[in-house]
Amino acid sequence: MAHHVSAPHPAPPSSAPDEPRSHPRVMEPVLLVVLVVLSAVGAVIGIDLVSKLGISANTSVVGALVAMLIGRIPLGFLRRMRSVHRQNLAQSAISAATFASANALLTSVAVPYVFGRTDLVWPMLAGAFIGLVVDAWVLYRAFGSRLLPADAAWPPGTAAAETIKAGDRGGRRALILAGGTAVGLAGTLFSLPLSAAGVAFLGNVWALMMFGIGLMLRQYGPDLFHTDLGAGYIPHGVMVGAGIVALGQAVHLLLSRRDRKRTAAAAEAPSTAPVEQADPSTAYTVDERALRLSLIRGYALFTGGAVILAVLGGLIGEMSPLGIVGWVLFAAFAALVHELIVGLAAMQSGWFPSFAVTLIFLILGLAIGIPSVPLALLVGYVSATGPAFADMGYDLKAGWLLRREHRPWDPFEREGRRQQFLAALIGFAVALAVVALAWRSYFGQGLIPPVAKVYADTIKSGLSDPDAVRTMLLWAIPGAAIQLIGGTRRQMGVMLATGLLILTPQACWLVLGALVVRVGYRKLRGPAADEELNLVGAGLIAGSSLGDSAQILKT
Repeated sequence: MAHHVSAPHPAPPSSAPDEPRSHPRVMEPVLLVVLVVLSAVGAVIGIDLVSKLGISANTSVVGALVAMLIGRIPLGFLRRMRSVHRQNLAQSAISAATFASANALLTSVAVPYVFGRTDLVWPMLAGAFIGLVVDAWVLYRAFGSRLLPADAAWPPGTAAAETIKAGDRGGRRALILAGGTAVGLAGTLFSLPLSAAGVAFLGNVWALMMFGIGLMLRQYGPDLFHTDLGAGYIPHGVMVGAGIVALGQAVHLLLSRRDRKRTAAAAEAPSTAPVEQADPSTAYTVDERALRLSLIRGYALFTGGAVILAVLGGLIGEMSPLGIVGWVLFAAFAALVHELIVGLAAMQSGWFPSFAVTLIFLILGLAIGIPSVPLALLVGYVSATGPAFADMGYDLKAGWLLRREHRPWDPFEREGRRQQFLAALIGFAVALAVVALAWRSYFGQGLIPPVAKVYADTIKSGLSDPDAVRTMLLWAIPGAAIQLIGGTRRQMGVMLATGLLILTPQACWLVLGALVVRVGYRKLRGPAADEELNLVGAGLIAGSSLGDSAQILKT
């Protein structure tokens, strides 16, 4: 985090005597063993669910609960696991391993396999792993900026933090969280996506309202308009328009000179302001210059990864030198834009439309005439980015909530983020090993992620519908307009498109109904309602996550 603003003044003693002066480190022997074991469990859960059921589970709550239980074992050397910060590192590692194995690595290598090029599986695995690591690094360096602020929703991260805090403090908070968790877990038994209601208690109201409207239009479009709004590339067009505007808004933020005072407050407040003053953790810890450098370096790293993939994949013999240069630059651009759009959606709603955005770049690749094999590798590379970006945001949000009361805050927060990134790297390494060992067995049994089949089939069939690009461009207009009206913080266009892309029965009613309850309850109870609703929402998400993870027992 060398480019972040650092505190120039000596730090006062911590206000809490039971708080550690330095953040726990992933290389502590006991903690390291816990992280590796949990990562292996998460990786197995990830590849099993995505290949057999086509879903992915957020296992961060599972990791936090396991770490809590380990800390309660009456052995002296395990008592250190009672630390909420070590539990945060545990949930960071297992969730990183789960998303890396399922959404990034296995799905990516399945694309050339389904395409009939098994010889490209190992090159694709190497390229996907590079994209995965760069993906997480960019988020790590950009988290806490005006583009990706720490005080944004990041709902699954809030759920993980509330779970850890409730387990640590007990009392009424634990009871509310446990009740919400029980309801969320029961919902999975009846196929009710109660995590959607949980997200509505935590996320941005305007963003989630558009998300709920999108879900409703997708579910009831055939009855209301006699057309399926999820077909014919309509939601993809909305996402294209919203994504272009979102990209422009991001560029505007990068070039903006505003809010420098708020950024500087991150350095000054922890060491000069009394604890009872405004929370210094609400300041931006990444200024516009550091954000620009992170994104530029991210693009450069994505470009380097694309070059390695092109060499390992044998594209030098299949394409002209100019074609290879164009392919590399387009692949890096697609990877960066994909992760930003997915990250902005995940930040507000807890959902990340990775499949849809990857499909958009696939269609654009077909439209500009990229040959089938290079396009298959490009799609695998792009699909490896985004999920880890979103998941890292969730984990850093959880850590931010757990660390925000520590004084001095700034150095402790920065070290905590660094240790979380290292924990994620451990999860990635374990996920790589699991996928490398298991992909042949899974694919040999026909257990292939469904989205990989869609990518491969689309590449094989090409643009069979000549109106596809025209439809996308037409529907890009309302998507762009809504995104522009909503602004950067609300991401209304991106969220509308995300809702249109998801066909989950009754989810629209759960999201919109929970928003009505949230607004009404806040008017009744005032600001005190926020903490209670956060706990209920966190419990619903935690219960749904546990239910999703438990489906591995069924498979």
